[in-house]
This record gives sequence, C-alpha cells and structure tokens, in this order.
Amino acid sequence: MVFPAKRSCSVPAMEGVRWAFSCGTWLPSRAEWLLAVRSIQPEEKERIGQFVFARDAKAAMAGRLMIRKLVAEKLNIPWNNIRLQRTAKGKPVLAKDSLNPYPNFNFNISHQGDYAVLAAEPELQVGIDIMKTSFPGNVAFCAAGALKESFIKAVGVGLGFELQRLEFEISPLNLDIGQVYKETRLFLDGEEEKEWAFEESKIDEHHFVAVALRKPDGSSHEDVPSHGDSKPTQRQFTVLTFNDLISSAVPMTPEDPSFWDCFCFTEEIPIRNGTKS
Repeated sequence: MVFPAKRSCSVPAMEGVRWAFSCGTWLPSRAEWLLAVRSIQPEEKERIGQFVFARDAKAAMAGRLMIRKLVAEKLNIPWNNIRLQRTAKGKPVLAKDSLNPYPNFNFNISHQGDYAVLAAEPELQVGIDIMKTSFPGNVAFCAAGALKESFIKAVGVGLGFELQRLEFEISPLNLDIGQVYKETRLFLDGEEEKEWAFEESKIDEHHFVAVALRKPDGSSHEDVPSHGDSKPTQRQFTVLTFNDLISSAVPMTPEDPSFWDCFCFTEEIPIRNGTKS
C-alpha cells in the first residue's frame, strides 16, 4: 500500500488569506519607513524610490511587506531567505527554487484609493482587484471593472485580452461592509464558466474588492463553491497595522537615511492647478 507523503510538521496547513492595509491613512515615521525599506529586496527599494508621489510609494511598500509576511508566516520560509521575482508582465511571484510545500501556491495584490489588498490560496488560482467608489451610483460600474480585472490577473493575461468577451451576472449589488458574497456568475463568449468563483466584499463604504478563484486543471477543491451560495462566508479581509506588516520582518540591508529624505520631499498625491473654464 502506498501512503501519500506528509507535509513537513514545521509547515501548518494553510487556508486562504485575505489581508488589507490602509496605506492611504498611513503616515510613516522616519523609523518606520527606514525599517520597511531595510526589509525588502534592493531591487524593490530602487523601484519604490522612483515613484513621484508618496501615495504610490506607500502602496507599493505595503504590497511588498504583505507578500513577504505571507511567505514567512504561511510557508515558514525565513524572511531573509525569501526571494521574490517578477514575471515578464511584472507580476510578483515566489522564486521557483524556493522551498514551497504547496505546488499550486498562488497570491495576488492590488491597490487603489486608501488600501492595498492581498489574496492568497494554497491550491487555487487567484486574482484580486480593489476599486474605490467615489459616488453611490457607480457601485455597479466599479464592481464590473474589479471583477474583470480580478479575472485577468488570475489567468495572467495582459492587455491583449478582449474584455468584451467577459460578461458578469452580478448579484447582489448591495453588499454589507465586512461580509463576503459568492453569487456572481461569469460568462465567457456567452458561455457560463462554472469553474470560476468570485468573492465580492466591501472593506468600507468606498472600497469594493473582487477576488477571482479557479481550481487548477484536473483537480478539485471545496473552496470553490457552487453558484447560488448567497450566504456570506467567513473569509473576510483582515485589516493589518504597520506593526502587523513587520511582525516577522528581518532587516536585510544597512540603514539608508537618504531614502527617508527623498520620501519627505514627495507630494502625497498630484496637486490640481485648478479647473478649466
């Protein structure tokens, strides 16, 4: 009799992860910003240093710290041994030679408005998108946009994909803050794609999040629900603090005071020069 291989006892069973960080309200101190930059890879420090606006630099930093926290705590890989790379399309991924106990491990990040968000699964394809709803009447528009983007990110295709091929039957349109719903159905070229499931939620009154999930080819997984499951699930977003982000961090590079000096001279957001007549 052949018994299945056991996972290493040092790696706990992983469930899906949903995290959010309010980078829009984060006003990093000098110590926080310099610790954050020491805790990421040098090439990412360089990339973040090129952002013109502080809002974008903070969102990118939060995304990198969330990914490293995820890998360190869920895969039990020491922080300073984590190697993140980017695909040809710029998507951050764990280096292929990493000691990953989950062959189908997948994560994705997104940021807009005041939040950076992360979704991760041990056995499923996953894509995530967040959109800020500026007005009550554009919730449906934002929902459709976020659902399409989450699908595109999950399958890993770029700008060449024709978005008009996608149609969503969105339900419900009115979501309770902090709850997660899975009723929306996807149609591709007019045919329903039943292997896909979508989680929809609102982190607050103005931020809508869509998570796309699909089983890997030839496998089954109970976390992709049957359509029509209208009950909220418990896979809600956990809003992290900065201390949460760096709770497992290990500084990997010397302190660079100039990185803080440059950050201090950046505007938070673009400043409008006035309205056109």
